[in-house]
Amino acid sequence: MNTFWRTASLVAAAASVLVLTTACGQDSATTPASAARDIGTTAAADDHGIPGGAAAPGTGNGYGADQGTASPAPVTPAGELTVADNPELGDVLTDGSGLTLYRFDKDTADPPTSHCDGDCATTWPPVPAADATAGAGIDKARLGEVRRADGTRQLTVGGWPAYRYAKDVNAGDVNGQGVGGTWFALAPSGRKAESSGLPGLSVRKDAELGDIVVDRNGRTVYRFLKDQAWPESVSRCTGTCPEKWPAVGPVAAGDTEGVKKKGLMPFTRSDGVRQMTVNCWPVYTFSGDKAPGDTNGQGVGGTWYAVSPDGKAVGAPGE
Repeated sequence: MNTFWRTASLVAAAASVLVLTTACGQDSATTPASAARDIGTTAAADDHGIPGGAAAPGTGNGYGADQGTASPAPVTPAGELTVADNPELGDVLTDGSGLTLYRFDKDTADPPTSHCDGDCATTWPPVPAADATAGAGIDKARLGEVRRADGTRQLTVGGWPAYRYAKDVNAGDVNGQGVGGTWFALAPSGRKAESSGLPGLSVRKDAELGDIVVDRNGRTVYRFLKDQAWPESVSRCTGTCPEKWPAVGPVAAGDTEGVKKKGLMPFTRSDGVRQMTVNCWPVYTFSGDKAPGDTNGQGVGGTWYAVSPDGKAVGAPGE
């Protein structure tokens, strides 16, 4: 009897998964962004991430990086900057290779000034400004440069000099977050990246629009009426469109609150980007929304509308 019910349960579970994964003609696999955190030491550290006291011979260079990284690292171009959705920190700025960019509390943004030289710059390589470009969701007006003491030009974001961290090896790593209490991942605005504490997708009650979906940073989520949901999800926001309307990245079903679960899954766009859907409809944020709660994208062009918890376009004709 027990064997019968166990088998029946497994068959039912498999059937439910099949329904979910075929609802939009897409698979529902998600790959959460890396949230690894290794600040290099559990002891007190100074402003550069130096553990309290001198490092033991052969154990490190005192800047949160291994001794083997003491030699100057080759200069790596920044490339097209992108925005990564980190489960703990929200939106994090990354370079063209997906490596996290950081800012240093001892620097200044007005005027832009870097105070990380010598061994510090070996552990925290400055990001060169020469080829840095703004990708989707990044305001290019926030990008600038500062001339360092050695004459090289370093990228700035919102006035803050940008760095990589020697211990970040893979795209999405945030091992430099919080080192020495002075190093922090950069948000696209140039501020320190920090999570709002919201789930990946949740529902907010707007005074004019009613219940609408927001992302983990509290930003309004939108639909594009020219997109397709059935028989498969298709985004028709292509070319330069994603610069104004960044795709919402994959969110695990368990990382949502108040949003209808049916058709809640990611798909792969024609440009290879993984994008989230609500009721199989591709969803986006709007670069014109500058603060949580903004709804500046509502009704733009008669084709962009906030999303209700069941995936409908709020206020759109026929919805």
